[in-house]
Amino acid sequence: MSCPLCPRHCAADRRLTLGFCQAPETPEVSTICRHTGEEPPLVGRNGICNVFFAHCNLQCVYCQNHLISHPGTDPDLIRYRSIPDIVDRIAEVLATTENMVGFVSPSHYAHHIPAIVEALHSRGLHPTVVYNTGGYDSVETLRQLEPYIDIYLPDYKYSDATLAAQLSHAADYPQRAAEALTEMYRQKGSALHVDDNGVAFGGIIVRHLVLPGAVDNSLHCLEWLADNLSTRLHISLMAQYFPPEELTATIPADSPLRRTLKSEEYRAIVEHFHALGFYNGWIQELTAAANYHPDFTRKEAF
Repeated sequence: MSCPLCPRHCAADRRLTLGFCQAPETPEVSTICRHTGEEPPLVGRNGICNVFFAHCNLQCVYCQNHLISHPGTDPDLIRYRSIPDIVDRIAEVLATTENMVGFVSPSHYAHHIPAIVEALHSRGLHPTVVYNTGGYDSVETLRQLEPYIDIYLPDYKYSDATLAAQLSHAADYPQRAAEALTEMYRQKGSALHVDDNGVAFGGIIVRHLVLPGAVDNSLHCLEWLADNLSTRLHISLMAQYFPPEELTATIPADSPLRRTLKSEEYRAIVEHFHALGFYNGWIQELTAAANYHPDFTRKEAF
């Protein structure tokens, strides 16, 4: 059976061969750890239990998780290869967190999430479930996940198809992400629901990473969200772009992607955010670029 999970429709029978994402049928997870670096309502005082799946259906050239997302992932960095092992580790880590579990880059393993969540429930564990995705998701898959996901945490990376093709091998990303975001919005609406301690238990947060030299792409992403969804959405405007070593070795010396953001680039996006009427969300300091470098050679990458 060809894989139906994401918009690529690469037709791989993952029991026999590997498709674009290079993921086998069985789940492969690199790290399951407590993480405190997400948006404040997702970490509270004690953090979230993040499950970092290996492989990815986007292959962004600048990915901060490239050690586990790109082809040729070192097998030694795959620590969990079965649902029972994944559930055992989640249960262990959950006890140290805000009772929240985040599935990171889950699109190519979305079909395993119901079984993982149901296994947790069978142990009497009922964490808030966060779907932390690059945004390149199938609407049909999202509809199947609806009973299991409490919070959607999608990226909205590109409004520019040419940029999406160059950087993530997905010229149809703007269209497919728009469809996925519309479905997430249908399921959750615009509100982010939080408890008395400010910890989220339902809703949606949309992330956008501002890329050096791509101001227009970011402006148009914000415009699409305002025009087609809602200015009440919580938007996380990220300034943390940092070029990985493998990228700087393969792109032209004059490419903007070889540097971090300039203050005037980020300021233009922030000003447009407010001008469009958005008022919920988070703005990063430019110094964030130095703070988000996971090391997946360690059991706890952060």
